[in-house]
Amino acid sequence: MLALVTGASSGIGLQYATQLARDYHCDLLLVSNQEKELKEVAADLASQYGVKTIAHFADLSLIDAAEQLHDWCKAEGYVIDILINNAGVFFFNQYCNTSMKRIELMLQLHIMTVAKMTRLFAEDMLQRELTPEEAHTRICRRKRMRGYILNMSSMSAWMAMPGIQTYNASKAFIYNFSKSLWYELYPQNVGITVMAPGAVDTALFGLAPRLRKLAVNLTVSIPPEKLVKRALRKMFRGKKADTPGVINWLSTPLLKHTPDWMLFLAQKKLAKFMH
Repeated sequence: MLALVTGASSGIGLQYATQLARDYHCDLLLVSNQEKELKEVAADLASQYGVKTIAHFADLSLIDAAEQLHDWCKAEGYVIDILINNAGVFFFNQYCNTSMKRIELMLQLHIMTVAKMTRLFAEDMLQRELTPEEAHTRICRRKRMRGYILNMSSMSAWMAMPGIQTYNASKAFIYNFSKSLWYELYPQNVGITVMAPGAVDTALFGLAPRLRKLAVNLTVSIPPEKLVKRALRKMFRGKKADTPGVINWLSTPLLKHTPDWMLFLAQKKLAKFMH
């Protein structure tokens, strides 16, 4: 199987690439706008796990990036069995202090590129006829699958949160888009899964190690490797959507009703992260 992973040179994308190679023995088409790091990752994974890796440098925030990548795959004869739409950006900022370029980049990358990538590669999957031998080698034994798509959303999709207004709106699109599309694709044997994690245990917020450990223990935060392991398991089981962490799952309905005073307090606390 050949898996296309976007944003594969670091972070969660690197975890997807690693676990697909190590645990599922998938060949990899790795896409990122970090050319040097991407080539190093591809060489390292090929050496460690004996899979074929292809490093493809691309800026997926460009308006025609999805079409260009799809056309390139066709020209090279690459048949994509698994699509991981992971590439994304994140920043805290007051909306009126954010440049139009940054707004366009986020919306293009999170919405248009994800929508187009899903459209183009899902169509290829739907047209695919499986031989009995191919069906037997599929990871999902209970149902003959033509392909799998995994899109990354966020718990912030349910938040009206100052400073991340563009981010959470774009993640809400990904979440609802993917869940709606599951009803169209799954009956035709193409799986689509959307993950909506809460905090991921990285150094992004500058928390002290003890606070990061506490957040993980409370399941409010999840280590990247654990998130990806869970996401791939859900994807291969044909699940529609998932939010890791019991507390996160239980608190999701409450996020829609966060009182204004709490949001203004959060805005004050988050001001130091905005730039």
